[in-house]
Amino acid sequence: MMPTSRALIAGAAGASALNAVTYLDMAVRARPASSAAEDSVGRLADLARVDLGDQRTGENRRSGLGPLLGYATSVAAAAVFAAAGGRRLPVVGAALALTGLAMIGSNGPLTVLKVTDPRSWSTTDWLTDLIPHLAYGAVTAVTLQALR
Repeated sequence: MMPTSRALIAGAAGASALNAVTYLDMAVRARPASSAAEDSVGRLADLARVDLGDQRTGENRRSGLGPLLGYATSVAAAAVFAAAGGRRLPVVGAALALTGLAMIGSNGPLTVLKVTDPRSWSTTDWLTDLIPHLAYGAVTAVTLQALR
């Protein structure tokens, strides 16, 4: 199997773990879903001058495209990690590096697009973001190791 294929599979597995932990948190704390991904799609569409349709159609498109941005970020972080030779790290180091890459890859664009400002986040906000990303990093690192 090609190294890129392994990274894509590992990134997808990590994204599934991130989503599962996020949904579990939403169920346990009865918190609503974040609209950050959908808001990003809206901002990107505005910047690119792409019409997503009328209000209902646009909402539906943002709802579909938002999570796809998350999957793209997840597989991209795994691919960058693998291309940089990160697979040689021990699993714990790889998990932490992948967690950092995924957080930068998701929160960086959100910040640039002014969808969020991490400087204003509370401790709870940071933990709500960090814990699913740690799940992503751990599952992605273990999957990369298993696919070697």
